[in-house]
Amino acid sequence: MKTTYILTHDVGTTGNKTCLYKVDSKITLVDSYLVEYPLYMLPDGGVEQNADQWWEAICKATKMVMKRSCIPPAKIDAMAFCAQMQGSVFIDKNGNALRNPMSYLDQRATRQIEKYLYKGILKIEKWNAYKTIKSLIITGGLAATPKDPLWKYHWVKDNEPEIFAKAYKWLDVKDYLIFRCTVKLGMTQDSANVTFIYDTRKGRFGWHKGLCKTFDINMDHLPPVFYSTNTIGTVTKKAAKELGIAEGIPVFGGGGDVPLTLVGSGCTDLYDINIYVGTSGWVSSNVDKRMVDIGNFIASILGAIPNHYVYVAEQETAGACLKWVRDHLALDEIGVYLKARHIADKSKEYESLYEYLNEVVVQTPPGSGNVIFTPWLHGNRSPREDPYARGMFFNLSLTTGKRQMIRSVLEGVAYHIRWMLEAMEKKIPHQSVLRFAGGGAKSDVWCQIMADVTGRQVEAIENEINAGTVGATVVCAVGLGILSSFNDAKRLVGIRKTFKPQPQYADMYNRNFAIFKKLYEKNKELFRLLNY
Repeated sequence: MKTTYILTHDVGTTGNKTCLYKVDSKITLVDSYLVEYPLYMLPDGGVEQNADQWWEAICKATKMVMKRSCIPPAKIDAMAFCAQMQGSVFIDKNGNALRNPMSYLDQRATRQIEKYLYKGILKIEKWNAYKTIKSLIITGGLAATPKDPLWKYHWVKDNEPEIFAKAYKWLDVKDYLIFRCTVKLGMTQDSANVTFIYDTRKGRFGWHKGLCKTFDINMDHLPPVFYSTNTIGTVTKKAAKELGIAEGIPVFGGGGDVPLTLVGSGCTDLYDINIYVGTSGWVSSNVDKRMVDIGNFIASILGAIPNHYVYVAEQETAGACLKWVRDHLALDEIGVYLKARHIADKSKEYESLYEYLNEVVVQTPPGSGNVIFTPWLHGNRSPREDPYARGMFFNLSLTTGKRQMIRSVLEGVAYHIRWMLEAMEKKIPHQSVLRFAGGGAKSDVWCQIMADVTGRQVEAIENEINAGTVGATVVCAVGLGILSSFNDAKRLVGIRKTFKPQPQYADMYNRNFAIFKKLYEKNKELFRLLNY
């Protein structure tokens, strides 16, 4: 097989990581570089980012990777983005972002969802029955929370009419960046799907005029839709200069972080399950038909694999809980550890945070002294959609130590993963093996906790923090014809280590998991009183 070089960008919540891969008999990471950017937290639940800061981070990271790798720019065969999903970027006719893009975390659009979805005589749960059924039939899902892009569109329309009047197109994060590279408009099916105005029925793919009319969406704002493996355009001379690469490199559709992480984890067989712990978290599975579970806020979206869907349950804060612990609970202890290891570099600090977990938290017995942490630091999405839910340490005592609290955070995230798994497997067959990706999969102790809490074998993949860009690489390779199909990805993704559940802890974790679920049910009204 001819050696191919593919440049990918993981445009995440807090930074962009550019990764350069070599593809031959396997996918090999040549080099990567991370550049961070801020997340702007605003009143009333607003969360935004700056589009120029995305681009500056991508340019800086790309130049660094190209410089360090010593690969000539002319050797790069393709490029693609793996990005956070459900953002809202309004651009003018020149491709300029008209305002700061609204993040998937933004939950200001409560009045908009109430106006368009809550009103009506006949209801399913709290939603208008007619609109809900229509959306479920056509899209396979429903824009059921204020965080969905559909309501962000209307928030801008209602609150910033002068900006809305200038809008030419309404894009997701990745699609804006593709335009900036190529001056070509395009959106992949996964991003189109989560607007919930896109017909996802096989043989009927496309923007749905009836839904756009129902939800008052101007169809002129919608871009053309492509498969992940389609070439959207090629890198322009201007973009090439800013990125430090060659003009004319084909840019493929790529995809969102959830579908591409599934592919990059090697979960290409029917019902394979990927669990992911990054800033946020999710459980996803490769399915061959649309699925939806309204009660548990789980739905399928079109993924990178043609005519397949990704059945996914999302958790708002997963690894973010560990970051919170680092910054507010254990900064002194972790700082001493890093100093002892002579760690100063930012990327090495990240690596050493997981070394700290492996070396220190593993010394704390499973169960964390029966302290239970709820990882809802920014609300919850699945299986109980609730923007008012919050985190707590439950069952603290005078004998509780800091390390027990830290371990309880890891266990709390695992309890929530199990909760989502439990809900998902009402629709798909039980799976005994879970593929684990994301920063959380770097920690052996977290991997073992996942195995113990879920009672299943956990496979931590190689290159775990780059699963999304591995997926983007596979998309490019399939698009270029280097790989004949997505099934080839399974053999190209290696397993770093396998973790099996320890049966001696099963009863304790089963009991604590049951209590974990009750903590939400018994406190949901109190959450609303405190945070409404």
